Amino acid sequence: MRTALVTGSAKGIGRAILLALAREGYAVAIHYRTSETLAEATRQEAEALGVKAIKVRADLTREEEVASLVEEVRYHLGGVGVLVNNVGDYLFKPIEEVSLEEWRWILDTNLTATFLLTQKVLPLMVEQGHGRIVNLGYAGAGNLLARTHITPYAIAKTGVILYTKAIAKRFAAMGITANVVAPGVAENSVSKPLHEIPMARLALLEEIARAVLFFVREPYLTGQVLEVAGGGTFRA
Repeated sequence: MRTALVTGSAKGIGRAILLALAREGYAVAIHYRTSETLAEATRQEAEALGVKAIKVRADLTREEEVASLVEEVRYHLGGVGVLVNNVGDYLFKPIEEVSLEEWRWILDTNLTATFLLTQKVLPLMVEQGHGRIVNLGYAGAGNLLARTHITPYAIAKTGVILYTKAIAKRFAAMGITANVVAPGVAENSVSKPLHEIPMARLALLEEIARAVLFFVREPYLTGQVLEVAGGGTFRA
C-alpha cells in the first residue's frame, strides 16, 4: 500500500522525508501539532507532485488524539503502508538542571509518542500484510555512554532503538519491517558541533530522507540502525 504517514512533517527533517516519499508516488499524511500554516504549505507542495496529500493535527503524547489521527488517515488514505516516527523535542541542558516537567516532555515526545502511534498503526499493517516502520533516532544512542547535556534525549532515543528492535522481531513474519535512521548533526540541528564530525560538515536533510527511503524499499532489512553522521561515532 503506497500510503505514508510522517510525524512532524510540516517542516525540517519530517518535511524532507515526506516530500521524498511523495516523489516516490506515495499518498501522504502531513502531521503537525502547532505549525498548521507550514503543514498546509507542505501539503500543497506534496500535492503538486501528483499524489494525494492530507494534513492531520494531533498531540502524539495523548492517546485519544493518536487514535483519532490514525482513524482520519485510514479514512482518507485507506491505510498506512509506511509510518515514519520523526517527532521528538530536543533539550540541551546539564542533567542537574533538568526539571521533572522537562524530563517527562522529552521522553514523552520522543519515546512515548513513537510507542503510541506505532501501537495504533500496527493492526492496520497486520491486516494489510505489509508495512514499513522507520523511527528517527540519534547517532550514538546505542553506545550507552554518558551524554551529560542531553541525557533525557539520549535515554529516549536509546529506548526508541530497543522498542524498534522488539517490533521488528515480533512482526517479521507478517510482512512488517521496523528500522531506525539515526542522524548525527543535521543542517537544522539546535547545536552544531562540527568538531565531532570527521567529514566536517552537517548532514543535509535530503541525505536523512534518502536513508529512510532505503529502509522503505528493502523488504529483508529489519531491526537495524543506520547512522547518518558523516563518520561521527559519538562515543564520548
